[in-house]
Amino acid sequence: MPRNIVLRRSPIHGNGVFAARRLPKGLRVIQYRGMLRPHDEVDRCYGGDADSGHTFLFTLNEDYVIDANVGGNMARWINHSCDPNCEAVLYEHPSGDRRRDRIFIETIRVIEAGEELTYDYGITLDEPHTPRLKKIWSCRCGAPNCSGTLLKPKRRR
Repeated sequence: MPRNIVLRRSPIHGNGVFAARRLPKGLRVIQYRGMLRPHDEVDRCYGGDADSGHTFLFTLNEDYVIDANVGGNMARWINHSCDPNCEAVLYEHPSGDRRRDRIFIETIRVIEAGEELTYDYGITLDEPHTPRLKKIWSCRCGAPNCSGTLLKPKRRR
């Protein structure tokens, strides 16, 4: 079976993941892998610092985070876009065991060979989205509808 994706330098940011062949809409491309850690452990390890603007952490559920800094795979290199061609899909394990939940990256439209895979990171922060934080979390996707930041607007209470 031919490989679906390859890793190489990205015009968006750093490394990126690209389609090695034409990918159909609805294809489960890759599982986001890494060490499973409780939220409090991640906060202790990484300081809960929103000032980095770079992370390989993916919130799995209310209990766990996938830390792709440890044991991560190629999925950690998929870049954000405000006009994505993929989405992150949560698979909740039928047993209810939160440790067995998974994140998969799936295509939301046909992706042509050579095209970079992207999804909307949907980053939310508890602290106010100051101009400084928006700059740290700036978006480089280049889409016509680019919001300029990876941060999602806060929900009104």
